[in-house]
Amino acid sequence: MNSAVTTNEDPDFLQRHDSLLSSHDDGQGKKKDGQSGSPSSSHLAYSILDVPPWYLCIFLGIQHFLTALGGLVAVPLILADHLCLQHDPLTQSYLISTIFFVSGICTLLQVFLGVRLPILQGGTFGFVGPSLAMLSLPAWKCPEWTLSASQVNTSSPEFTEEWQKRIRELQGAIMVASCVQILVGFSGLIGFLMRFIGPLTIAPTISLVALPLFHSAGNNAGSHWGIAAVTIFLIVLFSQFLKNVVVPVPIYGRERTGFTSKFYLFQVFPVLLALCISWFLCFVLTVTNALPADPTAYGYQARTDTKANVLSQAPWFRFPYPGQWGFPTVSPAGVFGIMAGVISSMVESVGDYYACARLAGAPPPPKHAINRGIGIEGIGCLLAGAWGSGNGTTSYSENVGALGITKVGSRMVIVAAGCVLLLMGVFGKIGAAFATIPTPVIGGMFLVMFGVIAAVGISNLQYVDMNSSRNIFVFGFSIFCGLAIPNWVNKNTEKLETGIPQLNQVIQVLLTTDMFVGGLLGFLLDNTIPGSPEERGLLAWNQIHEQSEETTKASEVYSLPCGIGTKFCTSSYTQYLPFWPKVEHRGTGEVGACQLTLYSHDSSGECLKDATETRM
Repeated sequence: MNSAVTTNEDPDFLQRHDSLLSSHDDGQGKKKDGQSGSPSSSHLAYSILDVPPWYLCIFLGIQHFLTALGGLVAVPLILADHLCLQHDPLTQSYLISTIFFVSGICTLLQVFLGVRLPILQGGTFGFVGPSLAMLSLPAWKCPEWTLSASQVNTSSPEFTEEWQKRIRELQGAIMVASCVQILVGFSGLIGFLMRFIGPLTIAPTISLVALPLFHSAGNNAGSHWGIAAVTIFLIVLFSQFLKNVVVPVPIYGRERTGFTSKFYLFQVFPVLLALCISWFLCFVLTVTNALPADPTAYGYQARTDTKANVLSQAPWFRFPYPGQWGFPTVSPAGVFGIMAGVISSMVESVGDYYACARLAGAPPPPKHAINRGIGIEGIGCLLAGAWGSGNGTTSYSENVGALGITKVGSRMVIVAAGCVLLLMGVFGKIGAAFATIPTPVIGGMFLVMFGVIAAVGISNLQYVDMNSSRNIFVFGFSIFCGLAIPNWVNKNTEKLETGIPQLNQVIQVLLTTDMFVGGLLGFLLDNTIPGSPEERGLLAWNQIHEQSEETTKASEVYSLPCGIGTKFCTSSYTQYLPFWPKVEHRGTGEVGACQLTLYSHDSSGECLKDATETRM
């Protein structure tokens, strides 16, 4: 039984499972069970290859769903106004259910066939900018009669055609642009570029994933700072101050009917506990009318009944399917705009892979895993376009931050989260219920998560000589310009007019994506300003990559499931595929050597408990 709970009656059982919960280091970089540890995995409750009990997987999966909920719900709601759906909350709930369902499919594909890290897939804000730019063109602006609630008949065929032809245009643009991402991933182009991408490129890219979001997170939290402060306080209290507090839990086994155990409740569920408590507090304040009922008053967004109309109108069961809004249409303007979002999404995802691996206690991803991850994300965008979510999918930075707080990096937890997303997409009423979480609660959670993500990005500088004025300039200039340039472009879009609308959209999207601007500047400066490999951190960085390619743990983490590439489909031709796992080499003179493990056996054929292990 692999569990986060341990019995008091079996000392061996207690010691064995305590190593999974607290993972204390023995001073030599190894866990108590003899497995090699790392700075990132030395205090994980569950590392990437551990399998928590099924009930923990479900609860942790729900927690990841709740962490991504704000972004998943925000994307369709932002698009709703430009799709002429301001006064059609029922269709908005359909879009929310669709993006839930597609995100679940893409998450499972990424965990099983993609980069194989515990990273959730969901709607990307990188596609929102070009989508809004396309829908702002004169041909796609909403008619005046759709802006008035008194003139809109949501069940009329005329209104249905107005919003469906717009989303069909988005579908076609996303599906065509996603083919570029598929090609870049599976052709190995991303893996080729990784030899030029070092810590001074990754650090500003990851940090600028979170830093520009302070505006939206602050606005959400500012809808009621009291509720947001309570949420922040609870997350910090549970994840930092009470993480080592043991909570007694009754356990019932097959042979023993009742005994006590210990469980690190606050370390495993800090976000979920904080959200539930804050949500309940908002419910009490709503019932007692302590919060204002005027929609224009401060604190109204903290009420739990502000989104009750979505909950009452959404059906209990609804199965999204490809082409549910009709056959997609394609235009050059939409394709070029979405393609710019694809570029920024790929840059962000590569940074997320490294951050996720570090927080999950896994080796840095090798090139073939990164190639597969980007290719599978392209397939995910293709599926999202076919299903009509109005958006693509990408790796969710918020959930990478959740790994650092919960100390749970198990891959099976994200599998459970993918299944939860699928269920929420099918059970429309339940998905709509989760969408009623008060805005300041989500804002408080985001403030904590984004801070963790920014810190993870900066932590990549540990491989770089930060006493070097060169490196200080590269990182500082990339971060500052990554914030300043997008801010100026957003306020002066008319000064970048080229006379070609498609080109205008591409330029605007690229220059308003903070992570793209900062990452590109870091990449150019780091590869052009003279500096030694040791000064740039490339020696330590490349050493990590070489170790990732050679270690057994890297093969276990990033190889394809069911022995594909190692036991099956091992043709010599597969070595030329950029996304295929490489055959593990044990030495310079042992090309393609296999590993044979010998154990002592008893008369029944079982391996002896204390048998000596011999590896050949």
